[in-house]
Amino acid sequence: MAPSLLLVPAALASFILAFGTGVEFVRFTSLRPLLGGLPEPGGPDARQGWLAALQDCSILAPLAWDLGLLILFVGQHSLMATETVKAWMSRYFGVLQRSLYVACTALALQLVMRYWEPVPRGPVLWEARAEPWATWVPLLCFVLHVIAWLLIFSILLVFDYAELMGLKQVYYHVLGLGEPLALKSPRALRLFSHLRHPVCVELLTVLWVVPTLGTDRLLLALLLTLYLGLAHGLDQQDLRYLRAQLQRKLNLLSRPQEASLPRSRVCRFDGSACPTGLFRPCPWLCPLT
Repeated sequence: MAPSLLLVPAALASFILAFGTGVEFVRFTSLRPLLGGLPEPGGPDARQGWLAALQDCSILAPLAWDLGLLILFVGQHSLMATETVKAWMSRYFGVLQRSLYVACTALALQLVMRYWEPVPRGPVLWEARAEPWATWVPLLCFVLHVIAWLLIFSILLVFDYAELMGLKQVYYHVLGLGEPLALKSPRALRLFSHLRHPVCVELLTVLWVVPTLGTDRLLLALLLTLYLGLAHGLDQQDLRYLRAQLQRKLNLLSRPQEASLPRSRVCRFDGSACPTGLFRPCPWLCPLT
């Protein structure tokens, strides 16, 4: 195990890489299809029909390349999330296991975005070309994308963004506080066992709600929808727990800061023993308990 001081820059580097990749993913999935991306050779009239596209190598070749990129990302994301691989990574990388997983996921997603091949001559499932749809549909899609990304940001806060990115594990290790997941309540652990991707509905909105659903976008939306659906298993008990946690966090953030905080190791977020010893509300360090 590397000295504790060397763990912090490694975790920060993984976080910065993941954050930058997230910003690029917003551009890739929302800004480019909504605000305009690569020019289309020949315009919409040059697009082929579905039957003709299945026999055109100039369309099938980039689709096969894009499919390979998606399989690479899904394979990495799933394989490194298995218990066997996590145990091996924890054995050799210790507390940096989560940070390494996040960094590898970010790199795999960067490969998908940077080497993605658009198919401008391919058929489209739908397209808003005639007025007034050509004006109002992109505007409606833009509004829905903004709402979806705001919801994704809110959900990540509830799910403890620092822990998802691997920062909290290193922070707790340096302070000798143990593993953050060990401090979670049975309800939180139950939720984590059912849900690997906390932003399924919002991501599906981003993937499908576009003014023009071309061939390559359809491939992206279909494969990621299938992947998200297979990894999603929430029930009503999980949903009630999530709503309660969100309401408690909103109530905590709306409280005015007191002049003198009580010096107690009781966490004012949920009433449990606060492992951080910071003697203050810590919604970012103890979001889900």
